[in-house]
Amino acid sequence: MDAALMAELIAFCGIETHFNDAWGKPGTVSESHQLQLLEAQGFDTEDDDIARLQLLQQQLDYWQQVLPAVSVQRADEPLHVMLQVTLEQANTELTLVITAEDGQHQTVNLTPVEGQLVQVVVLDDVEYQQYQHDLGVVLPTGYHNIQLLEGVATQRLIVTPGHCYQPDAFSQQKQWGIALQLYGLRSMRNWGIGDFTDLSNTLRYLASVGADFVGLNPIHALYPALPESASPYSPSSRRWLNISYIDVTAMPGFADCARSQSMVTAPAFVQLLSEQRAKDHVDYSGVMQLKLPVMKSLYHWFTEHSTGSAKALNKAFKLFKQQGGDSLLQLALYDALHVHLYQQDQMQWGWPVWPEQYRDPTSKAVMQFAKQHKAELDYYCYLQFIAQQQLAAAQQVAKDAGMLLGLYRDLAVGVSEASTEIWANPQLYCRDASVGAPPDPLGPAGQNWGLPPMYPYQLYRQGYQPIIDLLRANMQHAGALRIDHVMALLRLWWVPKTAENASGGAYVYYPIMDLLGILALESQRQRAVIIGEDLGTVPDGIRELLAEYGVYSYRVFFFETAADGGYISPAHYPLQAMATLTTHDLPTLIGFWHCEDLRLGQQLGLYKDEAQLQQLYAQRHANKQRILDSLHGHSLNGEPLLPTDYARSVEHLGMDTTLNYALQRHLAAGSSQLLCLQLEDALEMTPPVNIPGTSDEYPNWRRKLTQPIEVWSQREDISQLFVAVSQSRKV
Repeated sequence: MDAALMAELIAFCGIETHFNDAWGKPGTVSESHQLQLLEAQGFDTEDDDIARLQLLQQQLDYWQQVLPAVSVQRADEPLHVMLQVTLEQANTELTLVITAEDGQHQTVNLTPVEGQLVQVVVLDDVEYQQYQHDLGVVLPTGYHNIQLLEGVATQRLIVTPGHCYQPDAFSQQKQWGIALQLYGLRSMRNWGIGDFTDLSNTLRYLASVGADFVGLNPIHALYPALPESASPYSPSSRRWLNISYIDVTAMPGFADCARSQSMVTAPAFVQLLSEQRAKDHVDYSGVMQLKLPVMKSLYHWFTEHSTGSAKALNKAFKLFKQQGGDSLLQLALYDALHVHLYQQDQMQWGWPVWPEQYRDPTSKAVMQFAKQHKAELDYYCYLQFIAQQQLAAAQQVAKDAGMLLGLYRDLAVGVSEASTEIWANPQLYCRDASVGAPPDPLGPAGQNWGLPPMYPYQLYRQGYQPIIDLLRANMQHAGALRIDHVMALLRLWWVPKTAENASGGAYVYYPIMDLLGILALESQRQRAVIIGEDLGTVPDGIRELLAEYGVYSYRVFFFETAADGGYISPAHYPLQAMATLTTHDLPTLIGFWHCEDLRLGQQLGLYKDEAQLQQLYAQRHANKQRILDSLHGHSLNGEPLLPTDYARSVEHLGMDTTLNYALQRHLAAGSSQLLCLQLEDALEMTPPVNIPGTSDEYPNWRRKLTQPIEVWSQREDISQLFVAVSQSRKV
């Protein structure tokens, strides 16, 4: 390909050809990988003439819009508008009607040439000029519209605050909470998987020992047809909920429905239920085989009583469907169609391999299916309604119990290729590439997450509505939201499907200032604190920018090391941060100390050779000694963190309760506003939640807690730990 054309295409697509890796070393994207990324974005790299035409078409799509499709501006700065006109139009007076979110109108007359000339381009022998004009109006934060009377051009004008939400109580004391995997909660009453009632009970207990929040794994909608596709970070829809978390026994009509009661009291059902509760890993298929038939029975009870005892519920359900709109109907349609096709042929794992007539949600075949299975679609809508109600009830339990934040939700960075989101909006996603990460400490070989990225320009053309919908939905019934891989606001590592491995990708840039503004607006409106998971390869200046917008950094103890290799004292962590010892992608405290993650990695073939493994063991040994030294060097309220006679060498020193709890209290005394501990560390568990870079090799996203809530919530040692943590946060 012509070098000048290739450079123009690379710049147009926002592809970064040079970057610094996680260790600060310069990296370069090879020409072959650059070409693969251009091909993934639809450009013909074999024929320069075709590629030039493709580029021209996309450039014209932008420049032929008199008003750019969307503009995101800050409320504390004068509002302006860009006008994009041909040379012949530059002296033509234009009338703009500004419609505020509350419906009020203002009219402005502007002549393009009287504004500030920003840019000039010549495309297909036509000169286009871009002028900036001050609007001379004041608008509140929100979503407004500008319409050009001379034509059909419209612009979404998003006016944003300069800062995400922060509760007033943050200035009075520091907060803490517990992170847990909802599916992993054991109880003597659930059906083999943690549910929303377990969550409510956990919130109630943790509030009693002083916690301010409970952090959840992503609870996005997965696949009822494929329960074993269980990764919360590879969902079907991030706007809707995972129905497996519904507490069936709390559904309307459960106690009154004779049909449902006969199902759950049958000896075979009781036996299967007992087996599911006893399992150490969630059997998603087994759980859904128990839940789905009873949930269907209770849906029928609801329809049978919708004009009687369930009349008020029916009214609320109708409102829910109205507010859910097309997105809810698309999810219900996808789930129903997926189940229908998969039952006929188990090769039909998702819409990319469905018969052609079903791959387009607007096709006649799909519409015919929806018409014929209207009740089935309504059933899946009803399950979403129940899930939302139970989640809202859990948040209310937290608030009633005195928690400041309550639920702290998690927004995954993407959706799987077979997702409802891509089926319903295919033009937004690049299916010939996947989101991932270059080599870093979490993934020495790089990572490919199998999540098709959004096209930045398509996201812009859609007025950023997909992002707005995601943020708004995931801030519902929550006091805080964690943005997984928050670097995605700036850039994502795209790995073309043709690349040999995850290192064969490159960063593609996104409009960070627009996205940050929208994040701040939704955060303020939903009164949700924002935590950005800023691990991995972080470019210079990005943490400072996120901090300026009030996004809380994510500081993992194991990664907070000084230049000499020692561990930074939590007292020196930034205030605007959430501190944590470990995460779902890292080993537990015991797993780290006993090198279980390295042993598992060796078994699973994650290391390139024995030398690399031995280097990791040696590094871990040194890190453990530095941690032990640090704990011995710190005190809490004048008392040493570790007993004075506690071992000072890690040789032959296993992780015991004293060391485990000392680490948690050490972090609790730190300076960060937020602290998040792992429930499995309080229970002194060893196996990890997830091993990055694996799929079927390890039971990721399935491990349950070792004890049910009825047991661990009565343990005096755990309550003493949590009370001590609470006391540390008040200092």
